[in-house]
Amino acid sequence: MIIEISVAVIALAFVALVIFLIKVLQSAAKSLDNVSSTLVDVQKTIEELTYEVKQTIRNVNDITVDVEHKLKQVDPLMETVKNLGEILNDVTLSSKDLSLRVIEKVKHIGESKPKPVASNPTGVNNKATASTPQQRTLQSYSATYSHANATNWMKWVDTAATVWQRYRK
Repeated sequence: MIIEISVAVIALAFVALVIFLIKVLQSAAKSLDNVSSTLVDVQKTIEELTYEVKQTIRNVNDITVDVEHKLKQVDPLMETVKNLGEILNDVTLSSKDLSLRVIEKVKHIGESKPKPVASNPTGVNNKATASTPQQRTLQSYSATYSHANATNWMKWVDTAATVWQRYRK
């Protein structure tokens, strides 16, 4: 009888095991169904995103081509601005050089020209005693543009022509 009871207990244990395995397998089947439906949704989403990403890449490529084209159109303008900067630098240097030469010439003319002798009855030399800036300016103007300095005037014209030629280069 022990054998029969042992066989019955083994049979009941086997039935309990089978019921437990059936529940586990049903739960696993439901989980696999959920995973399968989730994978299908993910795959649809990826396909939609792939299309959108491709469209975005095409748009970026079009924009890149357009920007490159516009940059190529702006290149001559930038080259012109660069050349203009170089020309202005040359003009500035030439103007500085010219102004330094003018100052030196005016100083040289003022130093080398003999002071005129006044022939007024009071004996006061107004030109030599110029004290205001206006009087000094008038004296330097008359010294620069007098008939005796006509050859100096031609030198200034030559200097201006040289400056103009440098500017045109």
